[in-house]
Amino acid sequence: MEHSEIQSLFRLHKICVLIPTYNNAQTLQRVVNDVLAITDQLIVVNDGSTDSTDRILDQFPNVRKVTYQKNRGKGYALRTGFSFAVSQGFEYAITMDSDGQHYAADLISILNAFRENPGVIIVGARNMEQSTVPGKSSFGNKFSNFWFWVTTGITMQDTQSGYRLYPIQRMRNLNFFTRKFEFEIEVLVRSSWDGIPVVNVPVKVFYPEKGKRITHFRPFKDFTRISILNTVLVTIALLYIKPRDLWRSLKKKTSDSSFGSSFLIRTSRMR
Repeated sequence: MEHSEIQSLFRLHKICVLIPTYNNAQTLQRVVNDVLAITDQLIVVNDGSTDSTDRILDQFPNVRKVTYQKNRGKGYALRTGFSFAVSQGFEYAITMDSDGQHYAADLISILNAFRENPGVIIVGARNMEQSTVPGKSSFGNKFSNFWFWVTTGITMQDTQSGYRLYPIQRMRNLNFFTRKFEFEIEVLVRSSWDGIPVVNVPVKVFYPEKGKRITHFRPFKDFTRISILNTVLVTIALLYIKPRDLWRSLKKKTSDSSFGSSFLIRTSRMR
């Protein structure tokens, strides 16, 4: 697609790119420039950075910005960004990380997938078999995929990728309670429970060599928070969601059966 066509599609469908960032000054400028080469519909949420993030963002006066002083966590930054995007008239948001792992060129792949599947959550599926993928990331993704299947019955290749498209207008009435990394699991599960389909689309990912990776994921604390969240979600699924879905299914079958019987009676009377 031509650049002008891509720009038009972002505006036509009211899609923005949303980048939450916290102390990623080393990569932020390049990430923003790469996105702007594709679309100017960009929002950056500065999640209380203490490095030179503010000065970098000042170089982009046309980029919409949300800034607050205290670091609140990625989930809080995303939720704040969603609310701001809706207030700006956007209906969809494509989220990207600011650490340079995501390729802006894949915005086009996500945009194409959106045109084929409007109204769904699209999650960029990374190739987790690459030699550069950290072992803890590969394990964490498999762990997350399993519990997503337990709580929703849906099989996914990648449930931890931060490269996603969200139908934020459709999601605006959903209530979330997490604020850290575990939000990216909660939002998929609760959206699925609300009837919003979740699909994967292949994307590329870059993992720098060990020692040069910038990550704010705290293995013990964040993995504990994720485990607690999964326990809560499984409990809700078993006690409420699955019985609710079973009741709806039985009710629909009864309704369909009643309609069929009624139709046959009316037809026989007409003969």
